[in-house]
Amino acid sequence: MDRRERLAGARLYVVTGARQDRGDLPEFLDAILEAGTDIVQLREKEAEAGDLLRWGEAFRDAAQRHGALFTVNDRPDVALALGADGVHLGQNDLPPSAARRILGPDAIVGLSCHAPAELDAAPREADYVTAGPVHATPTKPGRPGTGLDVVRHAAATQERPWFAIGGIDPQTLPEVIQAGATRIVVVRAVTEAADPVQAVKALLAALPPL
Repeated sequence: MDRRERLAGARLYVVTGARQDRGDLPEFLDAILEAGTDIVQLREKEAEAGDLLRWGEAFRDAAQRHGALFTVNDRPDVALALGADGVHLGQNDLPPSAARRILGPDAIVGLSCHAPAELDAAPREADYVTAGPVHATPTKPGRPGTGLDVVRHAAATQERPWFAIGGIDPQTLPEVIQAGATRIVVVRAVTEAADPVQAVKALLAALPPL
C-alpha cells in the first residue's frame, strides 16, 4: 500500500528509543506491531548516526514485516540511509521542504506543532502534524502542556492527518477524544507498560474510527 494511504488509515503511532538497555528491541517491535500499531518512530535524541543506523535496521525490518510505517526523529539523512518511510521534525529542525528535498517525493514528513498558530503555519510539505503535548511529559523536558485547545484547533482546521500527543494514556485518552482526536502518538503508555501488547490493544479499542 502507498505510504500516504497507510498514513491516512493510521490511528496509533508509537515513539520509542532503541531500548538497548533491555536487549529486546526486535521482540518488542514485533509485539506492538502485531498488536496493531500503525507507525513506529525511532527517537534517540543524543545518539550518533552510526548507532541510529544500527538500531534503525530493527525498526525498518519489523515495520516491513507487519506492513507498518517507520519514521526517524529529527534526522532525514539517517531516514534516507535506512530506507525509512519518513522523518518526524520539530519546529527548530530542518524545515519540511528541506527534508523533502533529501528524502524525495514519496517519503512521509511529519511536523510537531505546539500551538494553534503553528498548526495554521504548517507547510504543505508536511504530510501530517502532531498537536501537543497536551500534558507535560518527561519526554519533552521544559515544555509545558498545551492543554486541549490545540487539539480542538487541529480538529477544526486540519485537513491532513494529525495526531494528538503528550501524556496520553488510558486515563487521559477520553478527554482527548472528546476534544476531537481520532489519532494519537504515545510513548510511555506503551514503552513503560507492564504488557505493551495489551496496552496497544486497549488504546486502539478506545479510539473512534476514522
